[in-house]
This record gives sequence, structure tokens and C-alpha cells, in this order.
Amino acid sequence: MTGLFITFEGIDGAGKSSHLEATREWLQARGHEVLGTREPGGTPLAELLREAVLHRPMDALTEALLVFAARRDHLARVIEPALQRGITVLCDRFTDATFAYQGGGRGFDFGVLRQLEAWVQQGRQPDLTVWFDLPAEEAAVRRAAARSPDRFEQQGADFFERVRSGYQARADEQPQRYARIDARGDRATVWARVQRVLEARCVDRR
Repeated sequence: MTGLFITFEGIDGAGKSSHLEATREWLQARGHEVLGTREPGGTPLAELLREAVLHRPMDALTEALLVFAARRDHLARVIEPALQRGITVLCDRFTDATFAYQGGGRGFDFGVLRQLEAWVQQGRQPDLTVWFDLPAEEAAVRRAAARSPDRFEQQGADFFERVRSGYQARADEQPQRYARIDARGDRATVWARVQRVLEARCVDRR
């Protein structure tokens, strides 16, 4: 049995990261061996590229190339081997983030991103993408209370609304794997919504 590949997506401040550990525990309680990872990142090389993308100035094409280079190493060294061993991979962001941030936010050519996606992923897509959808203004309030901003988080509300639209475009293209979560409300309320998706979409392996 191959593992499930589950990704969490959303604009910065939408709250997805706060539910990753709860999801890991939920899956483990139902017999899944779970590997938690993130993008950009997940391998030593990909983590170096992550630091460059988040903190060094560059144009949208350079961002996309670096992110896909990190993704290729991550897939080859971590994600694919784990899935082949039957491990459920829970990843904080994946390719949808590239289409949302570089495509939607930066206005970069979706056609080029699709070509890079085809080369790098060779058909691999998540089995389930949990999208935490939140208006940009509300996400900005959450970010301001949580941490010092990186290069992306310093962008204004218009940028994040374009990112949000980028996620919507991906959800419209691939609705079979997307589950939209209304990320408004307190943590318990949002977690209840996430849990309903997991109950409907994830196989119990006990």
C-alpha cells in the first residue's frame, strides 16, 4: 500500500500551520505512519534554497526556479521514498503555493509554471490538499501578532488577495483533490472543519 500525500495550503496568516500537528496526531491514532515536512525545504539543500527565496531579493522567475529545484530534491530524497514505503506524507505547502505566490501574487506566467511542474513532479500530485482560505486583511492581523515578517509576509493586502485568487484558480482546475476550509473563527472551530475533511477523505489503517 502506498502512502497518502496530504498538503496544507493557504496565504500567510491563514492558520494552516497551527493544525499540522493535530492532523499528524489524528492520522497516527488511525494507524498511519506519518512524515511531516515542508516546502520550500525538507532536505538540507532545499532548506538552503528556502532561506534564499524567503530573504534575498529576486524576480519571479528566479523564485520559481529555486522553489522547483528545492521541490525536485525534496521529492527525490524524501517524499517519493516515504510514499513507496506506505508512509503518509503531511507537507506544509507544495506546488499550489508556487502557482499562488509566483503565479497569482507576482503575476508570473502560469504556462511556464505548468511546464516546470511537469518536469519536476512527473505526474505526482497530492491525494488531498487542505486549503485554509482567509481574507487577506484578516490574515494580516494574525501575521502581525505572530512573528517578524519575511520577504513575502511584508507584502500588502493586494498581493495576498492575488495569492488567494491563485489558490482559487488551482482549486477550480483540480477540485477532486482540494478541500477548502473556511479559516475564519477560533482554532477549535477551524479544527472541527479540518477534522470533518479528514474523516471523509483519509483511510483508517488500524
